[in-house]
Amino acid sequence: MIANTLRTASRLVTPGAMHRGAPAAAGVAGPIRRFNLHEYQSKDVMDKYGIRTQNGKEASTPAEARAVAESIKATNPGCELILKAQVHAGGRGKGHFKENGMKGGVKVLNEVAEVEDFAGKMLGNTLVTKQTGDEGQKTSLVLINEGLDIESEKYFAILMDRDYNGPVMVASSQGGMDIEEVAETSPEAIVTEAIDIFAGVQPEQTERLARAMGFKEENIPEAQQQMSNMYDMFLGTDATQVEINPFAEGKYVGRDEKSTVFCVDAKLGFDENAEFRHKDLFALRDTSMEDARDVEASEIGVEYIGLDGNIGCMVNGAGLAMGTMDIIKLKGGDPANFCDLGGGVNEKQVSAAFGVVAGDPNVKAVLVNIFGGIVQCDIVAEGIVKAYKNSNSTLPLIVRLEGTNAEAAREIIEKAAISTLISAENLDDAAIKAVASIQ
Repeated sequence: MIANTLRTASRLVTPGAMHRGAPAAAGVAGPIRRFNLHEYQSKDVMDKYGIRTQNGKEASTPAEARAVAESIKATNPGCELILKAQVHAGGRGKGHFKENGMKGGVKVLNEVAEVEDFAGKMLGNTLVTKQTGDEGQKTSLVLINEGLDIESEKYFAILMDRDYNGPVMVASSQGGMDIEEVAETSPEAIVTEAIDIFAGVQPEQTERLARAMGFKEENIPEAQQQMSNMYDMFLGTDATQVEINPFAEGKYVGRDEKSTVFCVDAKLGFDENAEFRHKDLFALRDTSMEDARDVEASEIGVEYIGLDGNIGCMVNGAGLAMGTMDIIKLKGGDPANFCDLGGGVNEKQVSAAFGVVAGDPNVKAVLVNIFGGIVQCDIVAEGIVKAYKNSNSTLPLIVRLEGTNAEAAREIIEKAAISTLISAENLDDAAIKAVASIQ
């Protein structure tokens, strides 16, 4: 993810100063609960914080797209019309649609009829980009913007960085392209500023970034103001990521005499732990853009992370999850996912969580590793046995249970008398048995 790439880059920076350096590869972190907005939703939020975005509106049908285009043309007949597929991924302009082979999820058009035509080719079809993988994402909405005469394109982001226990601003003069590519080929073009969470963003910081991005002298004050407004939004919405690409200089053709600063494309991410403070914001969540298993796990009240292997993992605690996956790898296996039950699950949640883990088509075996503390092992065992029987599953199920009520849990497993349900003495034993069960 771009956030991980740039978060790593920002770790090379001394707080309060601007430095340059090549970002290293991002490591694997524990589960991070966040949700994203579509571009049109992000721009609606940005408008409330005085952040300048393009004139435009979303549409769900070709006829609606035409109506939006007509409205834009009514105020500026000579303008271009920018049509964008709304999915939760970058690289839309270089993507393609599975069903009809059309290239490009972003179109620069001149005529209202073209907007209607291309919207029809986007809506209901699956856009594949570098960030979606081969499965792509279905396009249910498009955004139509009034075109700009863009003079220069920059990149700007605000990300949370755990090394500084707070936010870091990341910028580049090379906007309008894949920032991952910039980080790889021109790391010196990425500059960062760590933000003191008590003092907030300082004018000298935004000035340094504006100059590093190459804004014209007359546009530097406005670029500074826009960056400051974005930090206000970052704090005000409990965001984990604000990404603007491109952060541009330009003007509306036919109705502006001089250029100013625009946030042309935006991606915002938010920490789900702040949902109680932002009910209206989280009501905008589009679950159709998310992995169905992630959504189901969220509804159950557990954490789920999908991976690429073939051994599913059910654990309680992120640390135990990391340890479980490490040992599976050491024994020659490969984790397909992990589901963190947390500390307060009940039998019904355990049963439902098993369905999520075992429902991954890549899973050939499931390893359950529970260290009972607050969560009781017998409750986990009851839930697993019930789910296993109800699902008519034949997957090997390896169970290691230690801690509160572990003896009672082992008795439940033994009484179930299921040949493919295998008890393990410890985690090492469980990993060996899980790997052996699929070889």
